[in-house]
Amino acid sequence: MSDGTGALPSKELLAKVEAALYASGRPLSADEVARVAGTSSERKAVAMAREIARAVNSNLRAVEVVEYPGPRFAMQLKTQYVQVARKFATKPLLSRASLRTLSFIAFFQPIQASELVLRRSSAVYNHLKELEEVGFVVSERRGRSRVYRTTGRFAEYFGLSGELGAMKKQLETRNLSLR
Repeated sequence: MSDGTGALPSKELLAKVEAALYASGRPLSADEVARVAGTSSERKAVAMAREIARAVNSNLRAVEVVEYPGPRFAMQLKTQYVQVARKFATKPLLSRASLRTLSFIAFFQPIQASELVLRRSSAVYNHLKELEEVGFVVSERRGRSRVYRTTGRFAEYFGLSGELGAMKKQLETRNLSLR
């Protein structure tokens, strides 16, 4: 890959982009890759991410770099190795109870905290704090109550549409809808 001057990206820049892909745990946009690489050219950033993808995909057996539309890039485990890795994962990002609360929010958003308490229990307040800390939900004050909805980060992390109607259809088709 060349930047127009004939110079190849340094190994250090490629390493920084690779580190960002590894650590992010989600797809990175071309703009985010460009910021990591210290360039304003998304074209250069995409070329760098593709170079890393070629290297990773040809040298590693269980890890891959995938290009999504946008373009966005994610370093992830190949599907066939997820179950093996799951046995060794130390701690999930969210507890099962917080995930269930998150599914209620995703499906019924915008939803008041008081309704979540009625459906889930008062433990929901701890779940909401945890979900806000990881950036999956945001709240806004409406009168004396708070109303919760999911964020773009939630949609991206779980591979869902950011558009509410499409998200609900995806949740239904993935059998993630509530019983």
